[in-house]
Amino acid sequence: MNKWQQRFKQPDYVFGKEANVFIQEAVERFKIGPNVLAVAEGEGRNAVFLAEQGCNVTIWDFAQSGLDKAQALAKEKDVQLKTKVQDLQEADWPNDEYDAVICVFGHFNPELRKQTLEGIRQAVKPGGLFVIEVYAKEQIDYNTGGPKDVTYLYEMEDFGVFADWEHLHFEKKQVVRKEGEGHNGLSQVIQFVGRKK
Repeated sequence: MNKWQQRFKQPDYVFGKEANVFIQEAVERFKIGPNVLAVAEGEGRNAVFLAEQGCNVTIWDFAQSGLDKAQALAKEKDVQLKTKVQDLQEADWPNDEYDAVICVFGHFNPELRKQTLEGIRQAVKPGGLFVIEVYAKEQIDYNTGGPKDVTYLYEMEDFGVFADWEHLHFEKKQVVRKEGEGHNGLSQVIQFVGRKK
């Protein structure tokens, strides 16, 4: 059993039920949707929020226990989600299918990170958006969330795969995140919103 399957089996929502602040801000600033893929979305808080905004959201996550909680949260909020147990190492990324892809604190080993970002590039329709907030390498010193292995943390250069996209927002910054027990306190993040040309 993978660690996320085990972690999401606990009754509480590890990262809370409220959407990530950056996703909430992005919805206010940019047109997201209607068809959205949420990658490594876990317990579904961001997907449910987007569904509440009228989006049709599909979640990919490796942990069935997380997807079960996402569906429970969707039922609580009276919205619909599509969920799929998906190992990103084996993902068959579609071509030009989604109006937006989101990823919040989706951290992978360097090879899978590159593969996933390239897959996301492929899956977004021309004119569509990719919205992501992840921990930067410097987060290793903060002890407020995220992987303990620095190779799983991001650098600005990781987003070079989107060099020919329109960069609507691209920043490394300090933020405070209070998201359940999993993310709590001052953090160093990278935020990116790109539009596929």
